[in-house]
Amino acid sequence: MDRTDIRLALPSKGILQDGALDFLEACGLKVFRPNPRQYAASIPNLPGVTVLFQRPGDIVTSVLGGSLEFGITGLDVLAERTAGGFINGGETGDILVIHDALGFGPCSLNLAVPESLPVYTTKDLGDWSRTALANGSPLRIATKFPHLTRQFLGQYGVEHYRMIAVEGTLEIAPAMGNADLICDLVSSGVTLRDNHLRPLADGIILRSQAIMIANRRALQARPEVLTTARYLLEFIEAHLRGSGSYLITANIRGDSAQAIADRMFEQATIGGLQGPTIAPVIVREHLREDTNWFAVNIVVRREKLFEAVSELRAIGGSGVVVVPCAYIFDEEPERYRQMVSALAGESSG
Repeated sequence: MDRTDIRLALPSKGILQDGALDFLEACGLKVFRPNPRQYAASIPNLPGVTVLFQRPGDIVTSVLGGSLEFGITGLDVLAERTAGGFINGGETGDILVIHDALGFGPCSLNLAVPESLPVYTTKDLGDWSRTALANGSPLRIATKFPHLTRQFLGQYGVEHYRMIAVEGTLEIAPAMGNADLICDLVSSGVTLRDNHLRPLADGIILRSQAIMIANRRALQARPEVLTTARYLLEFIEAHLRGSGSYLITANIRGDSAQAIADRMFEQATIGGLQGPTIAPVIVREHLREDTNWFAVNIVVRREKLFEAVSELRAIGGSGVVVVPCAYIFDEEPERYRQMVSALAGESSG
């Protein structure tokens, strides 16, 4: 029997779970989970959606199989399964990445060696692997990403090694004598340093962060799933566009809105994203002799805030008000257009 519900899966633990919950709340899509031990929850602002909690790898598998319509997981997890040929021989198949940069869970997949070894680059690693082979023992690489690691090493001509599957913490494997080096996810690098490991200078295999994926067939066959995708992308994009942006409002005296705009365009910062919004200030009747005041509104990024306020004051701005932007909604989210284009290409193909 075909399902009629819509399911969104989030990581079931760790940094990705915390990041996903915080991120969705910041997007206006707070997850309601009355019992943290339950593996199902809801989003009051998306009443037709059931939220489930799964391991990141299981999210990829479930979206691929169609038991989930949407999922938030790590790019590293999807890339490993794609590299391994589990998904249509290296393609994403029925999985469509509808947002590739949610902005949380950043990390990189790195090759790292013991600090005591004179191995600093992939060239050094290749030389080491040939020496190890000549001594009768290929290099042992501990990793949970064998397919991405193998792909990367092949690009650099490193051939003499074998993968070591390790459960739990990888960083201790060289010290325990179970591996010669590791390939693991790195966030701050503190754990590597604490375990006397050093990443190779050119050993970054993949830069990863949280992504949102969807099932292609569900998007194509069920209008309500497509509508939910647009709703999700609307709020995600609006939040990401608004994050770190500020709305500045000021009053400026001038002969006309265009005259004020011309003065603003002469400045480095206060032209706004597409240009300022300028409107006449409606004054009380007993003040109408002073009718040349205009209200100016612009949006700037945090790093340009002080400069923008200074420029406004320099051209006569007063009563400057600064408000952080929670959301900036575009006419239509760019990633929604990309998704629809990808689906149309799939249908015509």
